[in-house]
Amino acid sequence: MKVVKLLFLAFFLVVFSCKKEQKSYTLMTYNIRYDNLNDGENQWSKRKNYLCEQIAFYNPSIFGIQEGLHHQVKYIDSTFVDYGYVGVGRDDGKERGEYSPIFYNSNLFKVVKNATFWLSESPNEISVGWDASMERICTYALFEDKLTKQQFMVFNTHFDHIGDTARVKSAELIIRKIAELNQNNVPVALIGDFNLKPESEPIKYLSKYLNDSREHSISKPFGATGTFNGFKFHLPVKDRIDYIFTSKNSIKVNKYAVLSDSKNCKYPSDHLPVNIEIEFVK
Repeated sequence: MKVVKLLFLAFFLVVFSCKKEQKSYTLMTYNIRYDNLNDGENQWSKRKNYLCEQIAFYNPSIFGIQEGLHHQVKYIDSTFVDYGYVGVGRDDGKERGEYSPIFYNSNLFKVVKNATFWLSESPNEISVGWDASMERICTYALFEDKLTKQQFMVFNTHFDHIGDTARVKSAELIIRKIAELNQNNVPVALIGDFNLKPESEPIKYLSKYLNDSREHSISKPFGATGTFNGFKFHLPVKDRIDYIFTSKNSIKVNKYAVLSDSKNCKYPSDHLPVNIEIEFVK
């Protein structure tokens, strides 16, 4: 009888330890709205504290923002002492223009490599692509979990809001770049503001190669369907243009949410952040 009990206990400990090894991470994408003095009561200086408090409350493992100007990126960086970031301004490859940076919890991860490319026919040069209205970029990083040594890649982008050809070609370029850069076939997440609705051809194209996290969440998606609110607090949020895509076979999406937190009937940005919980699948 003692032997049976010991065997049962050993089996229980093995199962429990295996379950403990399953580690989840949270990813967030957030268009924070660039610092526009014409935004009046929604101007950056009046919402930056609450926006950072919101991100801190959800405590994402990794989050990417769009539209951040240099001083906005540096402000966010200054409020998150346990986070680092990678990324550059799109106008000069340094500090000018909007960033698409990726912030990461530096206690959990180290950056193995990172870079930014332009969404154009000349991705390695500062350039405007196709019929786009301005420079557009994609920043990426290869991360490694300091404890488990698991590696994975995150791409953060912001598609043009006018050029139809540019958005089609940008989707194609990013898929090519993922294949080119991900030589070891590690899990990948593509996050960002795509300025496109789900039924558009570029989103359908991306969904052929990657999973739309909303459509593949194990738990029922939570929150608004849309992500662009335009600072219109009292209207429904219907336009979904912000996404998190994940590798088809190596990432499991446990939860998906669009976060509609507000303060005094005001949103902290004209977009709502998308937040997901994932696990890597071996």
